[in-house]
Amino acid sequence: MGKTLGTAAALGAIVLLAASAAAAPAVGTSGAVVPQGFQSNGAYGASNVAVANVFATTQQVSCYRPEVPAPFNLGPALGYDGESACPGATTGEDTGAANPYPTQLGSNPGYPASAPMLVKDHSESDIRVDPTNPQHIIGTSKWIVSPEGYNHLLGFYESFNGGRTWPVQGHVPGFEGWTDDTDPVGAFDTYGNFYFFHLAYQFFYNKDGSKNYTVGKSQEPNPLAAAEVVGVSVRPHGARGATQWLPADIVAAYDSKGNEPDKQWITVDTSAASRFTNRVYTMWVNFHTLTPVPYVSYADARPDGTHTSWSTPQRLPEPPHTPQGSTYLLPHVAPNGTVYTTVTNFDPAHQYGAPVTISVDRSTDGGRTWTTLPGQITDAVAPPLIYANTTFRDGITDSFAIGNRLDAQGQYPLYVAYEDYSAGVDNVLLTASYDGGSTWTTPIQVNDNASAVDEFQPNLSVSPNGRISIAWYDRRLACPSGGAEAAAAGLALDPGSAGAANYCVNSSVQFYDAALRPLGHNVRLTAHTWDPQLNSPHPGSPGGTETFIGDYYGNDASVGSTDYFTFVSTYDDGSNPENRQQQVVAAVATP
Repeated sequence: MGKTLGTAAALGAIVLLAASAAAAPAVGTSGAVVPQGFQSNGAYGASNVAVANVFATTQQVSCYRPEVPAPFNLGPALGYDGESACPGATTGEDTGAANPYPTQLGSNPGYPASAPMLVKDHSESDIRVDPTNPQHIIGTSKWIVSPEGYNHLLGFYESFNGGRTWPVQGHVPGFEGWTDDTDPVGAFDTYGNFYFFHLAYQFFYNKDGSKNYTVGKSQEPNPLAAAEVVGVSVRPHGARGATQWLPADIVAAYDSKGNEPDKQWITVDTSAASRFTNRVYTMWVNFHTLTPVPYVSYADARPDGTHTSWSTPQRLPEPPHTPQGSTYLLPHVAPNGTVYTTVTNFDPAHQYGAPVTISVDRSTDGGRTWTTLPGQITDAVAPPLIYANTTFRDGITDSFAIGNRLDAQGQYPLYVAYEDYSAGVDNVLLTASYDGGSTWTTPIQVNDNASAVDEFQPNLSVSPNGRISIAWYDRRLACPSGGAEAAAAGLALDPGSAGAANYCVNSSVQFYDAALRPLGHNVRLTAHTWDPQLNSPHPGSPGGTETFIGDYYGNDASVGSTDYFTFVSTYDDGSNPENRQQQVVAAVATP
């Protein structure tokens, strides 16, 4: 299980001590300066001495009845064994054993599945701390019954004691009538209600296991449901049971070919100084074939967990670029109520391995009107779709956060971290704007490994004391080569992985002050290195090479003095003998 969460408070002193002994600045493989200097792999490997690590999603058994059965089994290679009947859930959720869920009552013959299935894997990560109670934390993830078929809903795991235990878990009800429900992201309002934004869509399997997204009521699994929707569920303040969610509502529905929503995000204005306190902002893109078009809709939260009607979806402005293609909308609200979001621009036909431009949109009137700021980040190069040596694909390439103290120019700092593959491996770069988005500082390299390996999927957060944390997946440590670590990592299931470089994965964090001065070196968040190939979901088809560990990564330092992270691991800490994808929660004292 790793260290208990009670040990996290020791880390602040360790990080600040390391800052005073940091090596001279170095130039990283990206060509950007590493202000804290490099550290050895040995020092990095031992830097987790005061990090708390808990396997959260192994603490309960969850099941649900899927809309579409997935009769595929890739095992025994890499740990796969197909779908499994529910052995008896311990979550208290509605497993669908007695009756189909309400959203499944209009299904075509052959749907839904005849019985509940065991939730096995948990790709993709988000975590949020309740502003009314820092001991109350909700993590969310894909809830996968078939990694071979990429068959999943979204689920949650909840702690009431600062992350030491996670007794309340289950799939989030209300979207069971769609084949998949995906991309977990949530936010609390100031009343302690938790808003969770879904992307649900229909497909069925062809005989070869590939997915068929045909739009047509006679062929869709569920003709009463739109082909794809983005919608919101609310868990009201004080809820304790797995089923205590308010009825889900749809923000936007898409029921024609060539309209595919994706990469939805949500934030809530929790600033007491704002004119729009408790306004809930939802954003997503609609892929018109290849070209993503960004949208926003908002509503106002009420104390009881209900909210006003969602505003009519409004297209966000995009900076001039050719061809059009804007995604990765990551809205955040400054303490004065101004809303900002990044707008990441790819060439839609060549987005992997191609140059990327990151801009910022702003609204000062509660989301009614929007302006694209003049400054742009133009030096990013996206990584390839699939990382070297393994088969898992890249996730969200950038992350965005807003400082909570005015800078010397009277602005709230804007921070963007992003992946850069210009060196032939992925690095994490970080830049800031101190003039409201007109200009950006020279990027610095966040990862302090001297070796040329992949560091990817950054996520930023800002603590109440104004400190910045950036977390990411890290491949600097080779896979274990033998002994108990290799056995628990399941490397016997993955021949040739033992001792492999730029292959296995850890998680890392780097802290900075508001001026981006580093506080010590990178800190290892994981207690154990893990193998991303084991039980990894197949988003394309069971026979395809592309696999998945998640597009989203959880990091929330917004409440209290502890930074919480959630991320994937397949390691067996004693509670994961089949080396499934589980969600690990790490806790670190904010320096």
